[in-house]
Amino acid sequence: MWPDTRLCELLGIEHPIIQAPMAGTTTPAMVAAVSNAGGLGSHGCATLSPEKLTEDMEALAGATNQSVNLNFFCHEPEDITEDHHVALIEAMRPHYEATGATLPEGLPTPSFQPFGAAQLDCLLARPPAVVSFHFGLPVVEAVAALKDKGCKILCSATTVAEARWLADRGVDAIIAQGWESGGHRGLFLELENDAQVGLFSLLPQVVDAVDVPVIAAGGIADGRGIAAAFALGASGVQIGTAFITADEATRKPYHPEAVEMGTDESTRVTRAGSGRPARAHRTKWIDAMAQVDAAPFPLMYHYSRPLLEADGPAHQFSLYGQSAALAPSGDAGARLKALVASAKEAMNA
Repeated sequence: MWPDTRLCELLGIEHPIIQAPMAGTTTPAMVAAVSNAGGLGSHGCATLSPEKLTEDMEALAGATNQSVNLNFFCHEPEDITEDHHVALIEAMRPHYEATGATLPEGLPTPSFQPFGAAQLDCLLARPPAVVSFHFGLPVVEAVAALKDKGCKILCSATTVAEARWLADRGVDAIIAQGWESGGHRGLFLELENDAQVGLFSLLPQVVDAVDVPVIAAGGIADGRGIAAAFALGASGVQIGTAFITADEATRKPYHPEAVEMGTDESTRVTRAGSGRPARAHRTKWIDAMAQVDAAPFPLMYHYSRPLLEADGPAHQFSLYGQSAALAPSGDAGARLKALVASAKEAMNA
């Protein structure tokens, strides 16, 4: 039924639908359920310690014999100056005082690191079918080592220039991430100047620019979006928001409720939560933070998490995309099957 089967053949899957690797939301149970239903389940591993990564890889091996995708961040670590720290504390002081939260003490340290030797060792010891990256790629030696073990490499691009950069470095498929997408923007060539290209403009231009399969991501949550992506040249789709409230997902505070009440206009792209642009549930706090110089990623969590813990609904950092209202219901496997069925209907209409 699929008009382009290249992605299915490349990744060893029945349906060219990838459940997005949402760090902190995905679980081995969710990933396995999607893969067992014929899609590609993806685990967001960016924030996991090597020990937890190994544990989750073992859990996946026991839950499915189908292809799975493990995803990592490739951001460049940055420090924050004392002056920036003081200015940020002063700018956020009213929010802390209003909620009764305790102001953070001392300069922050990163709560997790970008993909490196420790994560690579875990993957080489038990190579998954697919490894994907966000915010660019790791060093060329790491990519080569993974490919030598048979891993297929995917990475996000937010512009045609980023897609060409990835293709030149040997990725097996490119995820074209439109502006509509929930979660962190994958931009990496121009961090301070997000081009903000919508998916249906970005997708056909990336398809024309590269020879590898292109995966559409951003604002797709039902069969109509899947059919439209294929009409514009995609070989598959990546869908995140439609799985956030699945039974197997990690129930982060206020996140499911935000997604369930989500509409086309209920999110904004903000640096307030993490320090990098991310599409999140809109609150008065996020609006106010638009004028504040956030700490570098991921150091901003040091300043935002105390507010979430003290007054969650008003200071939540709940990530989801612009098509939350279209998401199916049920467990992860049922949602994958519903997406396949609605795609068949849309493409046969």
